[in-house]
Amino acid sequence: MAEKIRIGVCVMEKKVFSAPMSQIFDRLQAFGEFEVIHFGDKVILEEPVESWPICDCLIAFYSSGYPLKKAEAYAALRKPFLVNELEPQHLLHDRRKVYERLEMFGVPVPRYALVIREAPNQELDYFIEEEDFVEVHGMRFWKPFVEKPIDADNHSIMIYYPSSAGGGMKELFRKVGNRSSDFHPDVRRVRREGSYIYEEFMSTGGTDVKVYTVGPEYAHAEARKSPVVDGVVMRNTDGKEVRYPVLLTPAEKEMAREVCIAFKQGVCGFDLLRSEGHSYVCDVNGWSFVKNSYKYYDDAACVLRKMLLDAKAPHLSSVIPPILPWKVNEPVQPTEGLTRQGSGINGTFGQSEELRCVISVIRHGDRTPKQKVKLMVTEEKLLNLMLKYNGGRPRSETKLKSALQLQDLLDATRMLVPCTRPDRESDSEAEDVEHAEKLRQVKAVLEEAEELGRYFRNKIYPGEGTGLLRLHSTYRHDLKIYSSEEGRVQVSAAAFAKGLLDLEGQLTPILVSLLSKDSSMLDGLEDASIEMKEAKARLNETITCSAKTADSNGSPKFPWMVDGAGLPPNASELLPKLVNLTKKITEQVRLLARDEYDKLTERSLYDVIPPYDQAKALGKTNIDVDRIAAGLPCGSEGFLLMYARWKKLERDLYNERKERFDITQIPDVYDSCKYDLLHNAHLNLEGLDELFKVAQALADGVIPNEYGINPKQKLKIGSKIARRLLGKLLIDLRNTREEAISVAELKNNQDHSLSMKTEKEDSESKLKHLHKNDELRKCNTMSDISSVDQDDDDDRETKYRLDPKYANVKTPERHVRTRLYFTSESHIHSLMNVFRYCNLDESLQGEESLVCHNALERLCKTRELDYMSSIVLRMFENTEVALEDPKRFRIELTFSRGADLFPLENNDSKASSLRQEHTLPIMGPERLQEIGSYLTLERMEKMIRPFAMPAEDFPPPSTPAGFSGYFSSKTMLERLVNLWPFHKHPHYGK
Repeated sequence: MAEKIRIGVCVMEKKVFSAPMSQIFDRLQAFGEFEVIHFGDKVILEEPVESWPICDCLIAFYSSGYPLKKAEAYAALRKPFLVNELEPQHLLHDRRKVYERLEMFGVPVPRYALVIREAPNQELDYFIEEEDFVEVHGMRFWKPFVEKPIDADNHSIMIYYPSSAGGGMKELFRKVGNRSSDFHPDVRRVRREGSYIYEEFMSTGGTDVKVYTVGPEYAHAEARKSPVVDGVVMRNTDGKEVRYPVLLTPAEKEMAREVCIAFKQGVCGFDLLRSEGHSYVCDVNGWSFVKNSYKYYDDAACVLRKMLLDAKAPHLSSVIPPILPWKVNEPVQPTEGLTRQGSGINGTFGQSEELRCVISVIRHGDRTPKQKVKLMVTEEKLLNLMLKYNGGRPRSETKLKSALQLQDLLDATRMLVPCTRPDRESDSEAEDVEHAEKLRQVKAVLEEAEELGRYFRNKIYPGEGTGLLRLHSTYRHDLKIYSSEEGRVQVSAAAFAKGLLDLEGQLTPILVSLLSKDSSMLDGLEDASIEMKEAKARLNETITCSAKTADSNGSPKFPWMVDGAGLPPNASELLPKLVNLTKKITEQVRLLARDEYDKLTERSLYDVIPPYDQAKALGKTNIDVDRIAAGLPCGSEGFLLMYARWKKLERDLYNERKERFDITQIPDVYDSCKYDLLHNAHLNLEGLDELFKVAQALADGVIPNEYGINPKQKLKIGSKIARRLLGKLLIDLRNTREEAISVAELKNNQDHSLSMKTEKEDSESKLKHLHKNDELRKCNTMSDISSVDQDDDDDRETKYRLDPKYANVKTPERHVRTRLYFTSESHIHSLMNVFRYCNLDESLQGEESLVCHNALERLCKTRELDYMSSIVLRMFENTEVALEDPKRFRIELTFSRGADLFPLENNDSKASSLRQEHTLPIMGPERLQEIGSYLTLERMEKMIRPFAMPAEDFPPPSTPAGFSGYFSSKTMLERLVNLWPFHKHPHYGK
């Protein structure tokens, strides 16, 4: 037998005896071609290099306390083959040099800038810091941005969040126990004691990808939950961090090759950031091996063997034996067939169905009643503010929402508001009194930290249980969460994501990491403002003039078809009662506010009011037990603000000077009643229960009719408000179908190829035996092992998916797409109205509604779509029918009316318990279709397309987004390019 090749392991002992290195060295020695020589700490640290063992190949890499210069001297003396070259390892300790090297080799890195300080706290003329950005050499980085020490051995990395999301900072660090990051809500300013890299925060959907190379032709990638989300390390029952192997795209494989070559490290690891359809490399490490993957150990040993033989014994055969030597005595494991999973929700359509898509549109959670104030201004200070925040251009209206804007407004109003008691009003004209009162309201609203959101856990994947998080982590789930720009909506979405994915910690990092804001799709009523104004005018006339609440054209057989459906017949009589009861509540709160005011005015009012802090406003989600025990309002509202809230409602609801009701204030009165009945029941406001019932009776009729006084008007308004959202829903469904078809076609082709191959192998068994070794060598040494769905077209990128070669998953091809859209009440009503009445459109004459008759009756009786109400679409694929069969894809429609107020209307123990806990139960889902009915995707598209925004109305498409959402997948399939009209859509693939 030829002399064995000596492999010198010049590595600190704590690294040598780690599980991955032990596993790989054991496999290398099992080939019988190598002798592994461990140098040991004593030799490395104490003995001269001349006395170190002589070897043919050297494995040496830096770790804490390692004498890298000494190792370089040994390599220069003995000239062994270096698996990882030594001199380039110095680069890995300096992040700026790592980025420079990557850029030199054309590897994409995040946009970044350097801040170099010679001394702590050195002032730099090229560095500027403002509330929501830093500027370095003219490059501006808006929050969220990342701050990394230049020293790569310093793992204290900071992420700074924008004030609009609550501000604060998250510190990332190497794992300590079960944590890898901490959130600091009060830290707003960046560090100044050292040198740092500032770079754009890449929205990766809460996922980090670690890539491990073994030579330039082999790369293995694993995903884990990013520490930027909640900082909790996800571990398995053995206490090891949970990671999941994923496929790399061809472009990412090339990046891995370039990293390996650029730093001349045969074995190395690096972080891969996948964001908005692009991939970036950061934080390249030295010698790195995957943990806890026996298949990976097999591959790594085979690749290293070839690398070492090619370098030192090319005359020896590098063909891998048919059976790997360490597997000779292993028992043959039975092949585990892939099993299909049914929907797990209803078995009506059999176990051949698989859940493919979940789309949910959800109303935000409970919050302090709306405290938006519209104010006509003439004061110079306020006009100057309008100019300032309109870019110096005069405009008729300005919205001030950010913390900085609101603080400026607060400072201005403090100087303008007259200092009067709540029970004293001046003798000015009524308009002056109202204007001063509005200024007080502005001032009060700015000083409140509101209760925002409440945690809501929803299980839309029955049967998955705790496996839902695993489904995300394995990249078999493609989840994206959208929110409107409203703060309360964003916080509700973040809280929902926190509960759904079992996350921990503050909402701000979750919000920034997992949410995509889309104002054009989920905000605003501008597109239907004219129609809504007409509906409200008609509604006002119907209520205040004691007119009939039902139009004679309506059909009594279908009560939802009449004009003004849902309005109480005695609405005009309830209005004066509503006003009187509102005054009664306002007077009680005024007396409470007077005592609080007297205490405050013992000192300067300006001094005792803290500045508006949006971070605390967004982050506060807990009920203040101490305040409630002290007889104060829930949260930090205070009696003064509570009085301002009720006083505003009293004034706006009925103008005594003009003797005019404003029915648009009815929903706000109802919201205030609901809030105080749940959160401030301990104040025992007399008449609140009665006011709630009156307001509820009116609101149940007013709110739905604000979106159309009759079905045709509801359909028109609904389609105008929700047309962008409807267009996006159709794209979600279409993308899912095309992806599922592509997977099915791929699987069929693979099955067919396998069958053909089997026949050929049976007839040419001798040839198979001759070529077997060569095939195995290729399989184990090329990076193609992860290209499960890649054909000969190298330009076609594979999807970001679980790598079934390494993952212990029964159905790796199963893929679920989820889109969650958090919005306001207006979009819930609009979307539901389109689903209910789309068949009334002239282009759909003769079609039945998407909503069945029973559901139409239930919706007509539903009093409101309350907090956390939702509409859910689920799409199932029947894998037993032909791909072209319309019944291949079925749509299921359900809805929940959200928070259940019924218990609050009683005075029993359940109502008492809910008031004490400040919570309301969420109603379960209700069907919008008959049991056993079959709504095909084809019919769904036909019914909705007339009301959805067509692709050509959207802005020009940007670069296709391939990786978006929490543990998402790339869905830009080549076959979709030719499909009308979705390939032109800017949301395509998101």
